[in-house]
Amino acid sequence: MNGAAPGAPAAIEIGLNAAIVAVEPPTPLILVVPPGEGTSGADVAALDGLPFGPFDPLRHRTLEIGLRAWVAEQTARGVGYVEQLYTFADRGRHARPGDEGPHVVSVGYLALTRRPSAGEPDEAATPGGAAWRPWYGYFPWEDWRDGRPPVLDAVILPALDEWVRRPAGPSAAEPPAERRLGRAERLRFAFGTAAAGGGVATAGPWDEERVLERYELLYQAGLVEEARRDGREEALARAAPPPLGRPMRFDHRRILATAIARLRAKLKYRPVVFELMAETFTLTELQRTVEAIAGRHLHKQNFRRLVEATALVEPTGETTAATGGRPAQLYRFRREVVSERPSPGLRFGTR
Repeated sequence: MNGAAPGAPAAIEIGLNAAIVAVEPPTPLILVVPPGEGTSGADVAALDGLPFGPFDPLRHRTLEIGLRAWVAEQTARGVGYVEQLYTFADRGRHARPGDEGPHVVSVGYLALTRRPSAGEPDEAATPGGAAWRPWYGYFPWEDWRDGRPPVLDAVILPALDEWVRRPAGPSAAEPPAERRLGRAERLRFAFGTAAAGGGVATAGPWDEERVLERYELLYQAGLVEEARRDGREEALARAAPPPLGRPMRFDHRRILATAIARLRAKLKYRPVVFELMAETFTLTELQRTVEAIAGRHLHKQNFRRLVEATALVEPTGETTAATGGRPAQLYRFRREVVSERPSPGLRFGTR
């Protein structure tokens, strides 16, 4: 690509990115696509990426129309629920070494779709080379359903404790001191732990909604592969980053972290979980879907009391024997709840 003339304003391109989520209990899935045009290079082409493409104002009347067009073209599937997440415009997080092309401002979206049909999670079964991947493969520290993830105490927290206690260099990419939390405060805020001078001590509960804050802290500390690829000083000072989840192209893992955080929060005040469910389902399937997204185990009886109290579902009068035990009652989403009250969600508490 040719660079801009000296003194000319930098060229800007608007990119549209979609974090498309489905759940095949007990696994939350994200749809990734093979590299497209302009994504050459081993450091990019070998990595998973979200469906994305440029906004074309001559073809796309709105940003969302453009997003849906790119998703259909790259994945051969449509999506239902779509909402805009955030605009990502940091320099360096969508660049490649020596790239002098337009600076990409990415508009990220969260999209929800029904669980894939039998066999579809296989890459060969999804048109266009798109594939469903478990999202905890990118964020293994976020899955608490079987207890505290070992990677936290074995790798992440010791490395962050060392980073907290090390003085920040003069070129560290941090905001002015009067406008930022200190490193120790950020560690406590994101991970619920405090630096303990050679170890970390529990300081508060794990908040499942702070997915982005945790990823950003790992990025700034140089502990994820994207920080090394982007030439961040903290990462280059390390011998090699630890293998903390699958890296993604450009800033797509950051966008995915934002999408997971948004969806986890939204479960509690909007009935978005039903965008991921079949038309009829058992309460066990509903609970496993919520647990898959939240990354935490929920007490069965407490969950059922919560569902009953919120009046989000109603029985269909039918049962299924697919559970392998005695026939289970089938339910459906009671859509009238949306007009009955402003915040119809599943308000399960924080860990």
